[in-house]
Amino acid sequence: MRVIAGTAKGVRLAPVPAGVRPVSDMAREGLFSSITSAVPGAAVLDLYAGTGAMGIEALSRGAEAVTFVERSPQARATVLQNLNRTRLADRARIVPSPVAAFLSGDDRWRGSFDLVLVDPPYEAPGAEVDSVLAELGSGWLPEHGWTVALTRSARSSIPVIPVHWHVARRLEYGDTLVLVYREV
Repeated sequence: MRVIAGTAKGVRLAPVPAGVRPVSDMAREGLFSSITSAVPGAAVLDLYAGTGAMGIEALSRGAEAVTFVERSPQARATVLQNLNRTRLADRARIVPSPVAAFLSGDDRWRGSFDLVLVDPPYEAPGAEVDSVLAELGSGWLPEHGWTVALTRSARSSIPVIPVHWHVARRLEYGDTLVLVYREV
């Protein structure tokens, strides 16, 4: 895995820890090509961060800051290693928490994320994904100008989304489905 574009273009990322399924370089490139205008200056939330590749790609392409949420200590160590490799650690924070606990906990970050990257494990139940999206739609996004990108298995069911969201893009890369949501 490598950073596709921006200030850290070409930097090789650390090996993927056991139990983590990273988004492929091709899928990341396709996603970021489709949301190019949403990235520069954005406050980004990377849920189920894994290796941090998605959030690091956003930082490399000009995001203001990224908050990585990851429960696995091994994955968090990989995120930190990748931030150091890319020299982007000064614009990042890593939150050691399960996603549901983070979203139902501390309110200080509510309303402050312009771009949210959601990459749950493929085996995550649909109800969990629906719950995460519903929670994001209840105050985690600014009133206007936000983007949420969700990656799922191409074989999974389409999640239930908040009523004021619409699918702006639907992309498929091998077994990965990428859904880009924006406000109606």
